[in-house]
Amino acid sequence: MRTIRFLLVFLLLAIPASLFAQLRIVVAFGPPAIPMYEQPDCPGDGYLWTPGYWAYDNDDADYYWVPGTWVEAPEVGFLWTPGYWGWGDGGYFFNEGYWGPEIGFYGGINYGFGYWGGGYDGGRWDHDHFSYNRAYNRVEGGNYHNVYNENVKHDNNENRVSFNGGKGGIDARPNQQQEAASRQRHVGAVASQTEHQQSARANPEQRATVNHGKPSIVATQKPVARNEHETTTKAPGEMNKSGAGGEDHNMKPVVHPKELPAYTRPAPVNSGNAKADQKYENRQTQLVNKQTTERENLQRKQDTEHQQKANADQQKLEQKHQQQTQQLTQKHTTQQQTLQARQPQPRPSSNGGQPASGGGGGHRKD
Repeated sequence: MRTIRFLLVFLLLAIPASLFAQLRIVVAFGPPAIPMYEQPDCPGDGYLWTPGYWAYDNDDADYYWVPGTWVEAPEVGFLWTPGYWGWGDGGYFFNEGYWGPEIGFYGGINYGFGYWGGGYDGGRWDHDHFSYNRAYNRVEGGNYHNVYNENVKHDNNENRVSFNGGKGGIDARPNQQQEAASRQRHVGAVASQTEHQQSARANPEQRATVNHGKPSIVATQKPVARNEHETTTKAPGEMNKSGAGGEDHNMKPVVHPKELPAYTRPAPVNSGNAKADQKYENRQTQLVNKQTTERENLQRKQDTEHQQKANADQQKLEQKHQQQTQQLTQKHTTQQQTLQARQPQPRPSSNGGQPASGGGGGHRKD
């Protein structure tokens, strides 16, 4: 079965990029948890929040974070149903999001900012204008025709799992109303959203194997074009390291470990429990060192094979090396996700964990 799956990967790599978006990629391991982040100010009336999500780059066998952003609705009355990762065919596949008159099913994923898993509490259309719910959106200082404040409670407030089904996934199924919404007239992501995703894909810092589930760019005020990712605002505490040397790692598939970006030491954890934080950070450091050593060992092994088999079929040898590198990358991603699930969580605040009123600044779990 594993051999068949790898053969399918190679067939996908041989298909023209213009047809790539029409294929359903099945990934053997699920995406990382949804990170906590702040929402930027809404840029103006008519913009709707589209939450961040993990996409997958088949060339690099790695997930990457697409930042949340404000997008103008393509039509008055349209709402955004986010995409989500589901389970099927022995792996995870992505269901694309879409614009339509009603919110459909998005896997029960709690994306925050009103997208609690079963609908949308962030706002509603009032004739030709969108009414923003301040409880979930940062709408300060703009020219907004309608604003209200309504905090709605839901049961899955603390769940940050980013996929539906499979081991550890969200156990949710669409109801009749959500199924009906999927059959209504709707349109896919607009051009600015597609460009925004490609910008994230072109930025190595957004990859899960680099950021360990903590991307440096978590959200933007407006969609970012591919050539603008170097100037995008970073998450607090992150330095601008993207685009070093102008190299784009997404232009060709990764064959050898030396072509992968180096593992970086994760940002410090501050849960309020210093002892638990230090223990977790030590484990992270140990894992980074171990995985770096495994990459180096595989690279040396592949270099030796190139020297010993100089007269062999180089195409078959490269395919073998690509399989080895993909296997190791998937193994490391799974290890990182397992460790991330044990990260110490912040202690509840005195106000019950609710952010201060008047903002919608944090990743809302209501």
